[in-house]
Amino acid sequence: MLTACAGGGEEGGGEETGSTGGGGSSSEPLIIGSLLPQTGSLAYLGPPEIAGVDLAIKEINEAGGVLGNDVEVVHADSSDADNAEVATQSVTDLLSQEVQVIVGAASSSVTLNVVDDITGSDVVQISPANTATSLSGYSDFYFRTAPSDLIQGRALANAIINDGHSNVAFLVFNDDYGVTLRDVAKGELEEAGVTVTYGNPGEEFDPASDDVIPSAVTAALSTSPDAVVVIAFDQTKLLIPALSSAGFDTSKLYLVDGNLADYSADFEPGTLEGAKGTQPGANASEEFRERLLEVNPDLKDYNYAGESYDAVVLAALAAVKGGGTDGPTIQANLHAVSGADGGTECETFADCVELIESGEDIDYVAVSGVGAFNEDNDPSSAWVGIYQFDAENKNAWISQEFGEL
Repeated sequence: MLTACAGGGEEGGGEETGSTGGGGSSSEPLIIGSLLPQTGSLAYLGPPEIAGVDLAIKEINEAGGVLGNDVEVVHADSSDADNAEVATQSVTDLLSQEVQVIVGAASSSVTLNVVDDITGSDVVQISPANTATSLSGYSDFYFRTAPSDLIQGRALANAIINDGHSNVAFLVFNDDYGVTLRDVAKGELEEAGVTVTYGNPGEEFDPASDDVIPSAVTAALSTSPDAVVVIAFDQTKLLIPALSSAGFDTSKLYLVDGNLADYSADFEPGTLEGAKGTQPGANASEEFRERLLEVNPDLKDYNYAGESYDAVVLAALAAVKGGGTDGPTIQANLHAVSGADGGTECETFADCVELIESGEDIDYVAVSGVGAFNEDNDPSSAWVGIYQFDAENKNAWISQEFGEL
């Protein structure tokens, strides 16, 4: 079991701005805005995340909607940190359409660029994929259904240690997500006696410049690592061929959630065979994947689909419990419906609403496997999946680790 301590005092993110269980005044339809990557270096994450949002809204509306109205959705592009103006304009557009909840962004760096605009408008932001530790407890109105890097970093380190590696290099881009995940994994590795030969602080590469990748690969391999961790987004498609061309055994590569994708169309067969990666979230069940395929039959990856689904369901349940669809009412009730106060477990929106209407406290069982929100508005626990690539450069789940904050 992975464990960690999460600090927090009376000024933590869980401090409520309203009373749970009632007091909401808005009877307007719940409008969900999605701020997810349709373009940029994380565009491959967009389809499963958007499918998770759409599936949740479809099932909520089939169950009668929220407070008598169908839930509405407005999709907007977050792009990536190199195209920051896209997310800024998207947030302006979403707020002008009076959304009460925004699901996104996927990138921690993008969120840090827009979170003040969102939460400062008393709109709830729930990211399904942000993992940077700097976002823990950032705002009373900021939540996430993905665990912080404290959990994934430990799982990544454990996978490397369990495989017997003793000298590890990191190829990490200079980004809030990359640096924080590297720092956690590096600390865990060094505590176990593993030497981090390259990719220490000050040895990150510029994510906006492809020209630096050959020199970064040369510098990393000059330290003779027996394993290499690649923490990057779309730059991964340049890093892996460079590593392979330099003679590195790519079965000793470790990827992370930002680049754990299907590379069957990108690399020669066998390029990634044996390589591993980590992805927060419980392994999606076949039944959940089939439901996702009903809203998007073209899905190839399922990264963060469960977390996106959970974000919408939790927001809708908070509105039902509070009796209003306005942002402050949803914010004030999110902890309660996530199970932070205990309650009866329920797995579907319809079942949870039935319990709420009968006066019971609920504990929504997230499809992503995350625990209730803690005082920093982070999941209090989560699973991290370990995946391995086959000869076709596709990854498949092989095991998972549980972590708590």
